[in-house]
Amino acid sequence: MTSALGPVDQSPPTAGYHYPAPEPDRLTRLVLRVHERSPRWAVPLAAVGCVGLGMAYALMSNPTYADPDAAPTCIMKLLTGFDCPGCGGTRALWYVLHADLPAAARHHFLFVFSLPFLAYLFVAWAGNQAFGWRLPELRISPKVIGGFMAAWLAFTVVRNLPWAPFTSLYV
Repeated sequence: MTSALGPVDQSPPTAGYHYPAPEPDRLTRLVLRVHERSPRWAVPLAAVGCVGLGMAYALMSNPTYADPDAAPTCIMKLLTGFDCPGCGGTRALWYVLHADLPAAARHHFLFVFSLPFLAYLFVAWAGNQAFGWRLPELRISPKVIGGFMAAWLAFTVVRNLPWAPFTSLYV
């Protein structure tokens, strides 16, 4: 078949044809080289460092005595007056670090509830990455995750209702 521009190829495309992969840029090559040369424990150690920095921030900032509009603050609460899904999380972390679980749960119950699960998942992953440990897997089904997300959404809505007893959930 021909067109005004010339012959038209109507044969099916060749099976297995792949576009050539683009050449990685300098930064990507550097990251890949560092990753290949790094020891197995480097990524878990970096994750522990990030968590440690978050804990240090919570301890140094002492969010329990801060003004509600002190910087840094929750943008959603500052603009709308509503508690966001994470509001109270830093204060809950501060109370957890000071072993006051009832006060932590008062500020963000779902955060405190999920901490043991998150800690175990991290230890199992980091132990496998760094040392090859095979801890029993914590199997969390998509239904459980969906249920947790639904509970978190319900908690977010309920804590913003302006009637008693829901006003006790304001942070």
